[in-house]
Amino acid sequence: MPHSSLRLAVIIGSVRDGRFGPVVAAWFAEQAQRHGGFEVDVIDLADVEIPLALPAVSPSIEPNPERPPSLAARTERLAVADAFVVITPDYNRSLPASLKAFIDWHYTQWDAKTIGFVGYSGASGGLLAIEHLRQIFNELNAHTVRNYVSFPRYPLFFDEEGSLREPEAPNAAAQAMLDQLHWWASALVAARDVAASA
Repeated sequence: MPHSSLRLAVIIGSVRDGRFGPVVAAWFAEQAQRHGGFEVDVIDLADVEIPLALPAVSPSIEPNPERPPSLAARTERLAVADAFVVITPDYNRSLPASLKAFIDWHYTQWDAKTIGFVGYSGASGGLLAIEHLRQIFNELNAHTVRNYVSFPRYPLFFDEEGSLREPEAPNAAAQAMLDQLHWWASALVAARDVAASA
């Protein structure tokens, strides 16, 4: 089991009433703690006011614009994170608007960092949202790891207390993804340190 002070931010992307994201995030955060390679920070977008109207100037020109006070603490938590895992459902074959707006309000915070995904939804298990997220984060110069975790027809996986009915396969998938995240996060931290000292 790896040991490291790498910081992992787990982002709950759905804010809708009755959402299932916190259940999935609680399970995944426990898996990340068990992995032993990360300090885990859970960021719930339902706790944040996220404006949809973005600054007039492109982030490529002004990468750190003045942000609403509601975002300030989360922006700092993103900045210090070394890796991210996004917990997302599919909404109309894509990601939630809340998650897209949160991503778009930030720019340098994703740069040269690694990202993994846990999807949950109906038949697709969040994979449609994950594929869109891969494209978005690639544009932001972030590295998305190959492995992911998916819960199609997610109510069948979890019991009424939020525990997995058959945890072996999902737990193994989570640990495999966390191993990839740890490898890439370690490499990218070292690369950023070299770039900063050049």
